[in-house]
This record gives sequence, structure tokens and C-alpha cells, in this order.
Amino acid sequence: MPRRLVLSASLGLAAPALITSRSARAATEVDVELILAVDVSRSVDTEEMEMQMRGYAEAFRDPRLAEGIAGGPLGAIAVTLFVWSDWNIQNTLVPWMKLEDSTSCERFARAIDGASRETYLYTSISGAIDYASQQFGQRYDGMRRVVDISGDGVSNSGRPLAAARAEALEKGIVLNGLAVLDRSPQPAVLLAGLPPVDEYYRDEVIGGPGAFLMVAEGYDAFANAVRRKIIREIAAVPAQGPLVERAFG
Repeated sequence: MPRRLVLSASLGLAAPALITSRSARAATEVDVELILAVDVSRSVDTEEMEMQMRGYAEAFRDPRLAEGIAGGPLGAIAVTLFVWSDWNIQNTLVPWMKLEDSTSCERFARAIDGASRETYLYTSISGAIDYASQQFGQRYDGMRRVVDISGDGVSNSGRPLAAARAEALEKGIVLNGLAVLDRSPQPAVLLAGLPPVDEYYRDEVIGGPGAFLMVAEGYDAFANAVRRKIIREIAAVPAQGPLVERAFG
């Protein structure tokens, strides 16, 4: 029997443990693993979708963001972006990237610029949280794991939001929210008697150590909101700021 095979056989049940250990060491350590989860449900029209994507791209071109990343213990974060709608629709548009300076931040911004613009029907925040929870630990090992969920409506598809939220929090994931207030809501929304989206996100979506909600007062305020939000999220030691912040266009 070749020497290599003898060695493998002698390891027996220990081999899987060695593989697991090697995989863990291969993960790149970063200060934060940040997932950007972008709502593309029916309530988001083509213009609003473009404003969202442009807002995210502008945020990563802000010099203060690169400065914030460099100020962390490791001086690097990992970020990915996916869009979500129905319970079974979550599409990653920008895969995980390591950001550590203005050059890598610009690379991420360009990836957003070139990503597809797509919209669907329903709003499944639980589906978005479930999908996001599965994306961590693939290539990076973050000291903190944060999901940034943006949206302009309540969950109306998929399993109960409370169950998905509870499971994510048990895993140590921080859920932050970016609620967009639609200044011209559809009549059906008004008749349904649904709670204001900012209150809904505050009470039902966000959670975890230091979690907070950024409220964009209309889509014209989105770029300002997302820029402030991400800078706060990547801070080395997140300040105990207000639970809810508001951004205006």
C-alpha cells in the first residue's frame, strides 16, 4: 500500500477534524462581516431601485468610510450585497469582498454600479434574514456579523418574521434596519391599517448588541441614510448611539 494511503488510514476518524481545522484557518479574519440586504419588492419602482443602488455605491466612495475601516483593530471588513423579495427570492449581486482602503471600496462601488436592477412582488423579511444567516463564514471570519436590512414595507411572505429573527440573534448576528418612508403610499396600504414601517422595523426587525434603525425620509434621503448607517456599523467600537436615527434628503 502506498505510504500516502497508509497515512490516511491511520488517521481514521481524526481526518474530518483536521479538514475542519484547516478550513477554519483558511478564513480571512476581518473586523466585521457586513451583509447588505436590499428590498426589491413590488413597492420599489424602477426609479427607487436605482436610487437605492446609487446610494450604496456613493456610500462606499465616501472617504470617511475607508477611514473608518482603517481604524479598526484589523483594518479590514468583508461586505456582500444581495436583493430580496418573495420568500424564495434572494439574489446575490455583489459577492463577498474584502475592503481595507479607498481602492477596494471603489472596487465594491463599481460592482454595485454594474449589478443588475431587478424588482419582484412580495416582501419576505424573514426570507431575507434566513438567507443572510447562511452567508456568514464562507470566506471570512468577522469579529462581528451584521445584517443591514433595507425596506419600505412589512413582511407579507414566508415564515413568521419573529422565528427567523430569533434564530439569527441566537447565532450572535446583529440585525440593523434601514426603513424607507414612502411619502406617497399606495391606497391599499392605507386601507390595510398596517403599522408605520419605521415603527415596524424598530419593534419587529432589528436586534442584537448595538442594533439600530436608520430611517430615510423618502427615497431622496436614501443615499444620506445609507452612508451614515454603514459608517456607524463598521466602527471599531460602535458608539451607543440612538436606537433610531433619521436622514433627510
